[in-house]
Amino acid sequence: MNVLILIAVALPVLGAVAVWLPSLRRAPLVAPLLTAVLVALAVAGLKLMPGGGETSTWWQVAPGLSIAFRADEAAWLFAMLAAALWVPATAYANSYMAHHRHKVRRFFTFFTLSLTATMGIALSANFFTLYLFYELLTFVTWPLVIHNETPDARRAGRVYLIYSLAGAAVVLAAMVATWWVAGTLDFTPGGLLAGASPAVIRLTVILLTLGFGVKAAVMPLHAWLPAAMVAPTPVSALLHAVAVVNAGCFGLLRTFYSVVGSAALEAAALSTSLLALASITIIIGSIFALRQDLLKRRLAYSTVSQLGYITLGVFSGSPGLLLGSLMHFVNHGLMKITLFFCAGAIITRTGIEHISKMEGIGRRMPWVMGAFTLAALGMVGIIPINGFQSKWFLFQGALTAGRPEVIVILLASALLNAFYFFPIIGAAFFKGEEKWQSEGLSSALIWTPVLTAALCIVFGLIPSLLHPLAAETVQSLIN
Repeated sequence: MNVLILIAVALPVLGAVAVWLPSLRRAPLVAPLLTAVLVALAVAGLKLMPGGGETSTWWQVAPGLSIAFRADEAAWLFAMLAAALWVPATAYANSYMAHHRHKVRRFFTFFTLSLTATMGIALSANFFTLYLFYELLTFVTWPLVIHNETPDARRAGRVYLIYSLAGAAVVLAAMVATWWVAGTLDFTPGGLLAGASPAVIRLTVILLTLGFGVKAAVMPLHAWLPAAMVAPTPVSALLHAVAVVNAGCFGLLRTFYSVVGSAALEAAALSTSLLALASITIIIGSIFALRQDLLKRRLAYSTVSQLGYITLGVFSGSPGLLLGSLMHFVNHGLMKITLFFCAGAIITRTGIEHISKMEGIGRRMPWVMGAFTLAALGMVGIIPINGFQSKWFLFQGALTAGRPEVIVILLASALLNAFYFFPIIGAAFFKGEEKWQSEGLSSALIWTPVLTAALCIVFGLIPSLLHPLAAETVQSLIN
């Protein structure tokens, strides 16, 4: 058994238990942060130490059916993104919950357990393990969605459960169909369905798109995501901007290329329909974002739109577009968590939740709004922030694949992004009469978005930090 995988998947369970130990009065603050740091180090070690790509079987449930893990290229990319961002997100949550003291121990219990579910999804070696942890993620994040226990929160929790469980049921159907046809659920380079009939492949692809498309917020399966913005901002920042939605995107990526296979995807001849679905998500999500006055809901619809960039590359079957989507998989996580960090800091410090009331906020909170501005510019795709790199590789991939319509969609989306982000920036810095009040960097509500915004610039200026990893992942998936 790989010890580093054991730490990554199982340690958060111990961290969640430690939150409740009477002898650790500061456990709600210390245990989750220490857990996140150790998990991030363990995941990093999987890349640095030999043997990470070997399968580690924990439990043989039945012949050919096991709970097993493997840190191959795709697994490591998602695991490292989630584990790395969990560290500043936990520090941020500590500061946030100091201002919102409602059931802190319960919050950090499920916040930490969510790390186990995410690592299980990322490092799964077969469809069965992926499915189990995909279901677990729903149940450990639901208490976070309803954490505030308001009528709106409970309503959002019901919507989240209905959508997520329905999606998981469809994923289960796809898993059973795969087992019936292939006789195995192990993720395999080139996929498992190469010899299946086109009808079976099409059915499996449709089931996977519907099932994982819920958490990936593919329209019209997206309604749970804006509703879930009633959750505490740390939940919005990490679970609904990185872990949960990326779990859906990763589920599509993993099953499309390690279950169905690139050759079978091409034989299914569904790429045009799926690309249209992703394109609709990109454009309509941006239009809906324009209509939102609540800052977190605007960011939520922005997430819906930006996830379309990722699913577009996955659906295409094109190596170039897939490379761009994997770049955006990471870059969007950095940018969007920065934006949610900033939103939470603004709401906590000022009580302002509506964009129409944010005039002058940039002069009251220059560090926070400076970080917000950098991340927003990256979402539009402006040099030298990392969002530009994602879109540049997507443009190149579209040209290589002979898909000029994708370029039109990406340009239209960039314009819409500018329409819904630039007015926020303009009002924050150039309207109102608020005096300059530097908020300092003493609170994690401030320094975490500054840190992640700085990383957006670093990844934008040095694309070689990410590009080789994404290229290796594409090569491992497409044969």
